[in-house]
Amino acid sequence: MAEIKIEKKKPVWPWIVAGLIIAALLFFILLSNTETQSDSNAAIEKSTDVR
Repeated sequence: MAEIKIEKKKPVWPWIVAGLIIAALLFFILLSNTETQSDSNAAIEKSTDVR
């Protein structure tokens, strides 16, 4: 009789964890960029106010 080699399935959870970490990093990078832009826009608006 011939031998049948059975391979165990590789775990999926490391890929899920890596995906969540990458998504969290992208979220925080995008969030920090929008806050920085709003702060700089507020500074520009304050400096250009007509009195």
